[in-house]
Amino acid sequence: MSAPLEGVIVVALEAAVAAPFATRQLADLGARVLKVERPGEGDFARHYDSAMDGTSAFFVWANRGKQSIELDLKDPDDRARFDRLVAGADVFVQNLSPAAARRAGILADQLRADLPGLIACDISGYGLGGPRTDDKAYDLAVQAEGGAVALTGTPGQACKVGFSIADIAAAMYAFSSILAALYRRQAIGEGASIEVSMLESIAEWTAAPTYAAVGKGSVPPRAGHRHTIIAPYGMYPMSDGELVMIGVQSNRDWVDFAEHVLCDPALSDDPRFADNSDRIANIDDLEALITSVFTSVRPQELMRRLRAGRVAHSFVRDPMALWQHDQLRARDRFMQVTTPTGSTEVYKPPFNLSDADDPDTTVPALGEHAPDLIAELESRAERRQRSGL
Repeated sequence: MSAPLEGVIVVALEAAVAAPFATRQLADLGARVLKVERPGEGDFARHYDSAMDGTSAFFVWANRGKQSIELDLKDPDDRARFDRLVAGADVFVQNLSPAAARRAGILADQLRADLPGLIACDISGYGLGGPRTDDKAYDLAVQAEGGAVALTGTPGQACKVGFSIADIAAAMYAFSSILAALYRRQAIGEGASIEVSMLESIAEWTAAPTYAAVGKGSVPPRAGHRHTIIAPYGMYPMSDGELVMIGVQSNRDWVDFAEHVLCDPALSDDPRFADNSDRIANIDDLEALITSVFTSVRPQELMRRLRAGRVAHSFVRDPMALWQHDQLRARDRFMQVTTPTGSTEVYKPPFNLSDADDPDTTVPALGEHAPDLIAELESRAERRQRSGL
């Protein structure tokens, strides 16, 4: 069977992470994605590092399966070609600053004034309108503005999330919105203007603790290795010095944990630990008890107990250990991709759709595009112009 988005053509004027990661999902599902880049320099994420056999890890991650064309929108001929390409596309995505996009006339509503059938998506840091609209908005800045930094770390030290969570949040809302718009267009023939901001995306992802803070009138303390409202739920040392993460989310889980792991069924009736609110109120006593048990038995015995009690548990793996994860390796979750500088291994996309084609595994060099894609886009634009679409 064909890929779900076979036949969909996407033109993207994109850089860095949020927009490229969104359009990579579309490429993984079979869309053809034409990435428009600045001549000679391209997407600045190309130059972050050379970790993957000479190519930037960020660029490989967010841009496999695409094609690249160099266009200078300030050059009249290049701009005319850009306009033809967009007119022939099904989807257009851009993440210029709102002011720059408006000056260039490529905001979604500007484009759809002449191309009503187009699905056009604007991704920005803070959204169109409001006092922060034109501020630069990189991932870490929006993590801070969107509550993620204040919620992460220890009581004494706030920390950023260790990956580009604000970019990824915006990318996934753009991706899902585009899929919804494609479905609607197939049903009723309408295009769509989509606007996604990184701030609003990360605010949604931090919404539960925000709602709790507003409802209680106080900001929840950073909990470090603990969960802020569930106990026991966090990291604990074992006798070999390694850490194990456990999660006990219900009173039924607590009974099993007390019996099978702590080997003291009477703890399930201890008034200090009777329900979750009691366990949170007495978290220091609880964690001292857990640590004393976990460090007094061999790790193999502790694992046996955790499995016997069906207690959720995991190990704290760094990226190198994750790369060798036995579950990922057993499920063959890796594939080779070709890059402008060689070949490297990456994760397979997590969609796992039955009978869908494998994703394209090429990371484009700057300006590396198939002439037939350009020809098809320009031909589509001409047909749509003749038909008045």
